[in-house]
Amino acid sequence: MEVYSNEQEQTAALRNFFTSNGKALAAGLVIGIAALGGWRIWVSHQESNALETSARYQQLSEAMNADKPETLDALAAFVNQTHGSYGALAAMNLAKVYVDGGHLDKATQQLEQGLKDSDDANLQAVMRLRLARLQLQQNQADDALKTLDSIQGDSWTALSADIRGEALLSKGDKQGARAAWSKGIDSDASPALKQMMQMKLNNLS
Repeated sequence: MEVYSNEQEQTAALRNFFTSNGKALAAGLVIGIAALGGWRIWVSHQESNALETSARYQQLSEAMNADKPETLDALAAFVNQTHGSYGALAAMNLAKVYVDGGHLDKATQQLEQGLKDSDDANLQAVMRLRLARLQLQQNQADDALKTLDSIQGDSWTALSADIRGEALLSKGDKQGARAAWSKGIDSDASPALKQMMQMKLNNLS
């Protein structure tokens, strides 16, 4: 790097640098300011959309009525149009209504759609637990076991083990069911859930 002998040479060098590169620096500054402004506008837009989506989800969920098919259709349309946690939550609400009405195929479809829309591990775990129960009700034990295999997180071990035991027992695998329920009992399960799985173990004998 060139060494300057005095302040006058340094000042002259800086003046020459800005004379030669002033336009480029100015353009870069303008672009930077524009990018910052664009970022703020984008963030504001995202926040506004999130608030609107939340309000719409709340409105449709409160209006949902199994005796009024149009309210279910409106919520189903929201699920199809909304990707993210609110879409997944709406799918779960709709699935519950379908289960209560005995429409297990429709409930399964909603939960599968909700799984595609959400990337939240805990929300996905809840949906997979419900989906596995539905699959078991429809005599799809192998599908239920695959669904349970996809659940992540130690906090779901007990609930998953309970359903796994039921699925294995439905396939005639008493040893597998025993292992599943024993694992559930040894996990950090609630006392009520542990007691229920212990009863199932006792019934195997």
